[in-house]
Amino acid sequence: MICTAAGWSWAILLVTLFVSANLLSRYHRATRATRIADVVEKSGPRDAWQVVVNGGVFAAAAIASLLRPSPLWLVVAAGAIAASTADTWATEIGTLVAHPPRLITTGKSVPAGTSGGVTWVGSLAGLAGAILIGVVALLVGWGAAAAGAAVAGGVAGSLVDSIAGATFQRRRWCERCGKSTERLVHSCGTTTRPHGGIGWVDNDVVNAFSSLTGAVVGLMWPW
Repeated sequence: MICTAAGWSWAILLVTLFVSANLLSRYHRATRATRIADVVEKSGPRDAWQVVVNGGVFAAAAIASLLRPSPLWLVVAAGAIAASTADTWATEIGTLVAHPPRLITTGKSVPAGTSGGVTWVGSLAGLAGAILIGVVALLVGWGAAAAGAAVAGGVAGSLVDSIAGATFQRRRWCERCGKSTERLVHSCGTTTRPHGGIGWVDNDVVNAFSSLTGAVVGLMWPW
């Protein structure tokens, strides 16, 4: 509703993120669920916090554009929504790759779904998501600056998401299975213990930081 109040173009960009994310999450859903069930903290339908962290910075830019109209809000918004789109596309496609991802900081092979794990296919999917937002920004009349900000912000945000996921995001350990996980209670029913990262930094915090990074890079893009 906030984005629609800012203009139909804002609503279209937001819908592009959520519709594409929804469609990709349905693609080979059973295969993805099997591969990441032991690792990820949240799976299935997105909850309210996931919606907020992926669209909140974009919505804040929409509010700012209503209060103080300026072309700068377009590049900020494009970078923010592109970062969320790129990260979502990279995750949804990357977790389906047959070979295991590698941790972006060390190159070590890790299970699918591990935060900070990357694949070439997932990275290319993230780039494609950022380009999609750039193309849509052009089509709705936001201009070349916003399109460029989308691609730059999307790539930067996705990269920062992977680095933060590999370093700062909290990790836990299942003693029974001997596996690293994000889950408080592992799939075997065992309560996991802290195993690294910062306790309050979960995947939602990392995603919010990714979107904010995209917004900052988008703001810097015209210069």
